[in-house]
Amino acid sequence: MSALQPKHQRLVLIGIAMMALIGAGLLAAYALRSEASYFYVPSQMAEDPPEVGQPVRLGGMVREGSLATLDDGVTIAFVVGDGEAQVPVRFAGIVPSLFVEGSGVVAEGRLAGDGTFVADNLLAKHDENYVPRELQEMSEHQARDIVAGTEQLGANRVMNNQNAPR
Repeated sequence: MSALQPKHQRLVLIGIAMMALIGAGLLAAYALRSEASYFYVPSQMAEDPPEVGQPVRLGGMVREGSLATLDDGVTIAFVVGDGEAQVPVRFAGIVPSLFVEGSGVVAEGRLAGDGTFVADNLLAKHDENYVPRELQEMSEHQARDIVAGTEQLGANRVMNNQNAPR
């Protein structure tokens, strides 16, 4: 026979469950802390820069006339601005096809000791008026027909999946 009353046994079980939940939460927070990268715009980075070497994301517009290839032929340098501040960026790697001066960019990387942002990855952003190259050469009527056909094809697939034997 147990020395604890049933009421006390439930309290012990609830206490153990609470400690397990808190432990799981702390482990998840610790894992996210090492994997999370904060997003900065240039004005935020100028006001409150991240620690040197901390992985962060920098987003803004590539300043016109700032894009240059360095002497090694692989590394590019450019300036990202948001209208209030500018941050010099270096990147060595394959540049996305949408990356051009005056376009939006999100750079993943780290701030170096000299204030330059060293990017490991570039994500080029396009504006809301983006149209795929295949649709640019079509008339508006042809493009509308293709979009309607694609939507109908998707609807047919959904119906086929719902009617499929399980």
